[in-house]
Amino acid sequence: MSLALALGRRGLGNVWPNPAVGCLIVRDGRVLGRGWTQPGGRPHAETEALAAAGAAARGATAYVSLEPCAHHGQTPPCADALVAAGVARVVVAAPDPDPRVAGAGLARLRAAGVEVTEDVCRQQAEALNAGFLKRQTAGRPLLTLKLATSLDGRIATAAGESQWITSAAARARAHLLRAQHDAVLIGSGTALADDPMLTCRLPGWTGPQPVRLVFDARLRLPADGALARSADRIPLWVLTAPGQDSPALSATGAELVAVPAGPSGGIDLAAAMDELGRRGLTRVLVEGGAGLASALLRAGLVDRLAWFRASCLIGDDGLAAIDGLGVAQLADRHNFHRVRVEAVGDDLLESYLPRTL
Repeated sequence: MSLALALGRRGLGNVWPNPAVGCLIVRDGRVLGRGWTQPGGRPHAETEALAAAGAAARGATAYVSLEPCAHHGQTPPCADALVAAGVARVVVAAPDPDPRVAGAGLARLRAAGVEVTEDVCRQQAEALNAGFLKRQTAGRPLLTLKLATSLDGRIATAAGESQWITSAAARARAHLLRAQHDAVLIGSGTALADDPMLTCRLPGWTGPQPVRLVFDARLRLPADGALARSADRIPLWVLTAPGQDSPALSATGAELVAVPAGPSGGIDLAAAMDELGRRGLTRVLVEGGAGLASALLRAGLVDRLAWFRASCLIGDDGLAAIDGLGVAQLADRHNFHRVRVEAVGDDLLESYLPRTL
């Protein structure tokens, strides 16, 4: 199952709105076929693994990182494919909460006489597909807030210089994070200040690019900036307030997405997340700036922190990574649980989950 999970991880960032699933067909300790969800979500992992195994799948065991689907979509149900192939046993890591599946896949296997074993490496499987599960249960994508700061939490000098605080190794690791997410999100202030591309630029990278998202309530994004100039090739969604329009920006290929206004007149963040969920996104990487990061934290929408900490100091006259959070007493602070620390050259990548207790 660990190998099936590793195979499934290959689909992160390029299979939305589908889950990233891995499958192994095994008999007598020998792997007969392996597969993972292909770009765009089709074919499914089970279909790929069964095709690789061929007739040898009869009587074998299938290890699948998520419950096989039971509904007809662009392809027939994977549960039916496993039955038709004559698989004798199916080992499943986690159930699929999609209402079209939700136990129906396992029931179909059992009804056909296939032995089913559940909950093998379930925790790891749910962590792998946390974005898919978040969209199924909460209607919105999983949000990872990525910060790249000095040791004292600064993202730029007093003069605004920010390139580059972290090392080349850390920046390459950040590009891998982009590749593993469906979309990258910034605020309009960051877009205007940095004129970024928000693409994955790993050497040799040939996979799909993440959708670029900009929260821009007043529609300030220029039509001649790097994001708009590439919108005909790489998706760019500009989330803005109702009634805002920019024919020049639309002409570039950018998609203007109107979302309700929030209490302060900006974009309603919760409504925006719901809209992204409706559009199929499961994993969104938030890259700035400080105002957007603090607003998402205050709204309780941050599901993970990925904090790159460079081995340098800037001082309190530098620009802070997070704006004010309105914490008047320690009881109101935002608490996180560190789950991993990874050395990236001289820098660190610290991964956190919100602490609920």
